Amino acid sequence: MLLADARRQVVETCRRAVEDRLVIGTAGNVSVRVGDLVAVTPTGLDYGDLTPDLVGVHELDGTAVEAPLKPTSELPMHLAVYADTDAKAVVHTHSIAAAALSAVVDEVPAVHYYLALLGGRVLVAPYRAFGSPELAAALVDALGDRSACLLGNHGAVTTGVDLAQAYQRAGYLEWVCEVALKVLGTGHEPTLLSRRQMDEAVANFVGYGQSAGDGLQIGVVVDVEGDGGLCGEGTTPLGP
Repeated sequence: MLLADARRQVVETCRRAVEDRLVIGTAGNVSVRVGDLVAVTPTGLDYGDLTPDLVGVHELDGTAVEAPLKPTSELPMHLAVYADTDAKAVVHTHSIAAAALSAVVDEVPAVHYYLALLGGRVLVAPYRAFGSPELAAALVDALGDRSACLLGNHGAVTTGVDLAQAYQRAGYLEWVCEVALKVLGTGHEPTLLSRRQMDEAVANFVGYGQSAGDGLQIGVVVDVEGDGGLCGEGTTPLGP
């Protein structure tokens, strides 16, 4: 079976997403790139019934190589990420907090330093019909050189050097979104982290764990306009 290990990883990631309540039913999709091929989930199949041989293998232009079922309708979105970034894996969820927050903000507010794990900023792509080229383009614009974004009135997307990292980031993103919703729900003006404080968090995470970096590989965004996004006052651009 072509890309047997990659297809197995896709199945394991999907089942874990169900267990962790990041998806429901057949929602969401997962892919991993191996060279010039992509292993991606099929459309409309319950993850409990998904097996490695049912995970499709496609070329980077979408051509089916070994795909017994029709691929996810979001295949254009996955392929757009691989065409525009160095990502090797993409996880798209419909997690509750991410979907809810995507309907009320244009950017995830900097309420917690865990945003540093996702590149320092998480933007919200404007709503576009699922499976459309317009959604793929909006995603790429919102993602930029970072590793996560929200899709307006839809869900979340995270990327990584492998599926383990992309999935870990999906969990961090959902947690930050849940915190943000709770903060906004208090009705009080939130205290947001400054760009300098986020910069410090990025630096601290680089050396975090049992070994330097420990696979976190933080994506750092440089705020060249100096607008700071949804960070607090007195912000400074993030640097490498």
